Amino acid sequence: MNQLDITQAKSKLPDLLDLAIEGEEIIITQNNKPVAKISPIKRPLKRGSAKGKIWMSEDFDEPLTDFKEYME
Repeated sequence: MNQLDITQAKSKLPDLLDLAIEGEEIIITQNNKPVAKISPIKRPLKRGSAKGKIWMSEDFDEPLTDFKEYME
């Protein structure tokens, strides 16, 4: 989380918006007190958006021999 004074934020608004787009949260302060927050909008997940990013090993369903005593 980034934090900066309101006078700095005024001159750097485009940069702060770029940070928010990348997922950062920015707190704007005045006299060292938080007065505003710029944060990314959470978008709903789309079905299939993780396709190709997740995999399971071939032995995923195999019994765990290391934990056999806990499974009895």
